[in-house]
Amino acid sequence: MDWSRYHTATYDELIQADGAPRPAARRVIEYLSSLSSRELGERQLAADLAARVMGITFTVYSDGRNVDRTLPFDLIPRVIPLKEWQRTEAGLRQRMRALNLFIGDLYGRQQIVKDKVFPAMLLADSVNFRPQCVGIVPPLGVWAHVCGSDLVRDADGTLYALEDNLRIPSGVSYMLENRMVAKRVFPELFDTSAILPVDEYPSQLYDTLAALTPRPGEQPVIALLTPGVYNSAYFEHAYLAQAMGIELVEGGDLFVADDDCTYMRTVYGPRRVDVIYRRIDDLFIDPETFLPDSMLGVPGLIRSWRAGKVALANAPGAGVADDKVVFAYVPKMIRYYLDEEPILPNVPSYLCHDDKERQYVLEHLEELVVKPANESGGYGMMIGPRSTAAEREKFRALIQADPRNYMAQPTLNLSTAPIVTEDGPSPRHLDLRPFILSREDTYVTTGGLTRVAMQEGSLVVNSSQGGGAKDTWVVDLDEEP
Repeated sequence: MDWSRYHTATYDELIQADGAPRPAARRVIEYLSSLSSRELGERQLAADLAARVMGITFTVYSDGRNVDRTLPFDLIPRVIPLKEWQRTEAGLRQRMRALNLFIGDLYGRQQIVKDKVFPAMLLADSVNFRPQCVGIVPPLGVWAHVCGSDLVRDADGTLYALEDNLRIPSGVSYMLENRMVAKRVFPELFDTSAILPVDEYPSQLYDTLAALTPRPGEQPVIALLTPGVYNSAYFEHAYLAQAMGIELVEGGDLFVADDDCTYMRTVYGPRRVDVIYRRIDDLFIDPETFLPDSMLGVPGLIRSWRAGKVALANAPGAGVADDKVVFAYVPKMIRYYLDEEPILPNVPSYLCHDDKERQYVLEHLEELVVKPANESGGYGMMIGPRSTAAEREKFRALIQADPRNYMAQPTLNLSTAPIVTEDGPSPRHLDLRPFILSREDTYVTTGGLTRVAMQEGSLVVNSSQGGGAKDTWVVDLDEEP
């Protein structure tokens, strides 16, 4: 593999500005350099075949046909030195402590609102605040048990938090499968490099769920509640249920009895369920409490949860903090609840509900990324430098009509990493989604899911928008032989 023509105009995760490999990536670059183009192509083919055989798919709805597609996998890993990762991990733990305190406060005394640190207007207009959850204190005081926080690096090398996904974060199965594929393709590197493992996540997730059981001292019965095979993340639901050795159920498999306990229908009769890892949105999980016409949920499930007879992860209502406008207040939450300075900086944000900030956004639309508060998957946003005049006028009208629903951020020159192309290594922009499990302690994955824009120059990394994935290696340089 020839690196002589490889260069990028921003921070690269593997290659320094002078063309030399970053210290943590030295072994990877040396190894790739020893492979011919044919050998590299064969390995990429082997990786693609392994991904297809493993069934690493996601469902795309946007083209009108529910199509299962294989997630594109690029075999060149993203490499992070352990010392940098340890600081990042500390920052993620800090964020989750503050966010869980914030959610609990909003469903309790709302002291952060009374103290005017968080605007009452934002809470009043929150589409994810669930009045049905007011007064509830979930087990361990944790609302968001599973979080996927998106991180990006700017051109100067600064790692920023871009958003926190607290409702039903997905993608961890791809992180695990990417590692399995990488081990098949690069067994030699795993034998000679100090690459930290990621395969303990399913057991860590199981322990997180088991800690919530309302019947301590007994083996908990845990189930993963899925919307079904047509959901875009069904591959992940099935994968995680199998990896943890728990039941994979749909709404019709469960019922709530007169004793307020939740039961699973089995061939041997009803079996009580203690913990549900739900992968269904709040509004669909219980037609008795939320949308009455939902066919996906379980009537009475919220009643069972309120009675303390079943635990739900993530807790209903946790999505109140999964809002791109609320995201901008996380540094204030950290200072307010923890009396600490944030370890991980937020990407700077402009909130359109603020008159001055909205005016700035409207005057600089061509420079900013504009996002609605509650969309995901890269939908509904505008990247200013790549927008048309018509798109900017459309967003101008949207912002003016509903300022609370929009925020903007500078267009960062995201870091890159090389991918394999027919013309040799070529830089592509990427982000990183680590996964954080909150319980009595906090667990953070070693690295996370690296999502990469497969199109040259694109800043959109979401799989639904044509993005792919890389394995993420956290390397302990002190342990390198």
